[in-house]
Amino acid sequence: MSKKHSRRILTLGAVGLVGAGLLAAFWPQPMQVDMGLVTRAAMMQTVDEEARTRVRDPYVVSTPIAGHLLRVDLLPGDHVTKDETVVARMMPANPAALDIRTREQAKAAIAAAQAALRVAEADMNKAIADRDLSRSDVERARKLFEQDAVSQAALDRAEGTWRTVQATVDTARAAISMRVAEIRNAEANLISFENTGRITGSVGAIDLPSPITGVVLQVIQQSETILPAGAPILEIGNTNTDLEIVVELLSTDAVKVAKGDPVLITNWGGEGVLNGVVERIDPWGFTKPSALGVEEQRVNAVIQFTDPPETRQALGHGFRVETRIVVWDAQDALVVPSSALFREAGAWSVFVVTGGIAQVRSIQVGRNNGIQAQVLEGLNAQETVVLYPSAGLVSGTKVASRSTP
Repeated sequence: MSKKHSRRILTLGAVGLVGAGLLAAFWPQPMQVDMGLVTRAAMMQTVDEEARTRVRDPYVVSTPIAGHLLRVDLLPGDHVTKDETVVARMMPANPAALDIRTREQAKAAIAAAQAALRVAEADMNKAIADRDLSRSDVERARKLFEQDAVSQAALDRAEGTWRTVQATVDTARAAISMRVAEIRNAEANLISFENTGRITGSVGAIDLPSPITGVVLQVIQQSETILPAGAPILEIGNTNTDLEIVVELLSTDAVKVAKGDPVLITNWGGEGVLNGVVERIDPWGFTKPSALGVEEQRVNAVIQFTDPPETRQALGHGFRVETRIVVWDAQDALVVPSSALFREAGAWSVFVVTGGIAQVRSIQVGRNNGIQAQVLEGLNAQETVVLYPSAGLVSGTKVASRSTP
């Protein structure tokens, strides 16, 4: 009898344990979710974009005349001083060599010019003789007029003739000057390499001084060569005081940015964050393909550094940086993590956790920077919300945090 009683007790115990296990297995468990807090904190909304640095006013040193450029010894990064550092030297171009036909034509032109000069000199001699004769006639007419031997009209005709002859002398003199110039021009056409010899060295070279104090940005033409007038040689700029940033904004972002907006400059290669300010937004846009090949409308914005040059000495012309243009900020805003927001019935909503139960609540949202959202109505500080709510989460569901918020 006692053995039967013990078996019954053991059976009942086993059934109780199995039932307790089944009850524990099928008992509803809280949904594991990520949670966050609604807090009061500083918040800003920024327009983030990659950008590049540039010198505002670079100077391109070019050849003033066509000639022979001597080798440029400067290298990019070399310091130059205004009106003191000679950045390049050049010689005038050597005259072209003449063939036999051209030489003979030049000699004939010289002979013709010399003959024309002799004609001009003969005309000059004739004009001088006429002038001397006319002067004698005028003097004689004046004496006779004083003696009432000739009329006033005869005196006027004599003086008019003298002035005409004097003008002829001046014309003859000018003609001689023209003929002399023609001879020199014809003789210059005979100059060639045989007359001057090849120019060597830097004796008599034209020095090109630096137009500003700064550094050499790039050397466009370093080797010795023949260049036409106006050919660029090198580019100079001041990277300390004249450095700025140009950022290509999407046109939809550019309308949010205003002149004077503060800028945070990050990932520029140095330590810390640099500060700047928006100086100008171009009034015209341009089309530029994105990395995926999609055409985008872009607008250039210019940013000026506000930190001292000592904080960014490593930056130069054409360097890559990242900019965060602050278009709105608040020092004490009620914020909720943006990952807690979802749309329901056309309004922004969140799951608020109270006593382990998630309840849907509609809220009014202001600014949203993708990480935080400004709460205008519907939430209070220190309330707990569900982050990244799943489609299976409904109002009234028991929830538990995967980690302590």
